Amino acid sequence: MLANLKSVLAKANKKNYAVGAFNINDLEILEAIISAAEKQKSPVIVQTTEGAIEYAGVEELCAMMRTAAKMAKVPVVIHLDHGKDLKLIKKCIDIGYTSVMFDGSHYDYETNVKLTKKVVGWAHKKGVSVEAELGTIGGAEDKVSSRQIILTDPKVAVDFVKRTGVDALAIAIGTSHGAYKFAGKAKLDIKRLKEIKKKLNMPLVLHGASGVPKEIVKKATKYGGKFGAMEGVPESQIKLAVKNGINKINTDTDLRLAFTAGVREVLSKEKGVFDPRKILGPAKVEIQKVVEHRMKLFGSSGKG
Repeated sequence: MLANLKSVLAKANKKNYAVGAFNINDLEILEAIISAAEKQKSPVIVQTTEGAIEYAGVEELCAMMRTAAKMAKVPVVIHLDHGKDLKLIKKCIDIGYTSVMFDGSHYDYETNVKLTKKVVGWAHKKGVSVEAELGTIGGAEDKVSSRQIILTDPKVAVDFVKRTGVDALAIAIGTSHGAYKFAGKAKLDIKRLKEIKKKLNMPLVLHGASGVPKEIVKKATKYGGKFGAMEGVPESQIKLAVKNGINKINTDTDLRLAFTAGVREVLSKEKGVFDPRKILGPAKVEIQKVVEHRMKLFGSSGKG
């Protein structure tokens, strides 16, 4: 069933769990996510970046996601992730996305406030939810990159939410985009998270939170993949983040790795295969496993 971010995260905030937001680029990834959500009886957020839209088309992706959402037995939010192009954000609002993120974190504070408020005005008129970002998350993924991490200031967060009226706030507490997140083990600033949650008591979002599962990397490597020293956010840190107020957690890298592992295994074992369904089918299975595991980790299983 089609849902917006505000309603889904309001329940998560009240019951103290997080809803997974999973990035899609094509039909196979979308189907794997929806199948996982239905099996786990979990609400879910399917989202597209500007890079995914450039690859597959905004009209096509939106139609595909809306169709899947309407057919699903659980609440499904259709979300624009890291929207920076105001024209594209407006189009997403107009054609049927139920939620958009405006990422103004690269602007100075006052410009971020001004533009976020503008997007909120457009979206709320159509019942569309808005997520914004305050602070910056390091690393690089898709079209999103930042050279440094600037942690979110709790006092500034209060002012930002009050002036913009956003429905959810993405905060920076030490995570990083991509598969190469940390030089060593991750340690999130849980104390900062607690302070922000206490001051705002609203849905908070964690970006750059992929776990980079060792078994998936090992499998992809076994069948020909060559990667550097990948490091994700440990599950213990994710559990702490959820316990202390995170209600939406983004996942993209883990899905890409699962997809790659599935495809590499087939092509390695079945040298004569050329049917795309036989190549991509196993990738869907691998992605579904990852998504189901994440839903259990976030505490959203059974909440749909």
